Amino acid sequence: MKDIPAEKAIHKAFEIGVIIKGIDGVLEILGSILLLWISPHRVSSIIVFLTQHELSEDPHDFLATHLLRTAQEFSSGTKLFQSLYLLTHGVIKIFLVWGLLKNKLWAYPVSIAFLIAFIGYQMYRYSHNHALSLLILTIFDAVIIGLTWHEYKLLRGSKAQE
Repeated sequence: MKDIPAEKAIHKAFEIGVIIKGIDGVLEILGSILLLWISPHRVSSIIVFLTQHELSEDPHDFLATHLLRTAQEFSSGTKLFQSLYLLTHGVIKIFLVWGLLKNKLWAYPVSIAFLIAFIGYQMYRYSHNHALSLLILTIFDAVIIGLTWHEYKLLRGSKAQE
């Protein structure tokens, strides 16, 4: 079935999506480590520095005001939670990406379950902050779920024929 051009394209999209998830997992781990090393005051200072020019031109800039508000609400407790969240999220992603790229049958339904859980959390967060990035991430995750399910059915079918 992999000889059909459409199947090859779907498989390639799956591989690219999984690799993007793996890169995202590595970045989340690096971000969690960086977050632990930087004080909440330093985070606020960096965000103020990065947004001051934009806010001087447009005091109502959506992204700059959102970043500034987030920085002002950033505390030591928030820092620890976000760092642990990023670390856990990144480690899980890398582990599941490894399983998917190695065609481990167990990794497909487990990945789908975790992506559904992440989507649930993203929608919960979206209901509070209406961040467009969460919607984009959720759509991407939904596509990855579809591709993962498709690959899982193919892999399970090919293993049953062996």
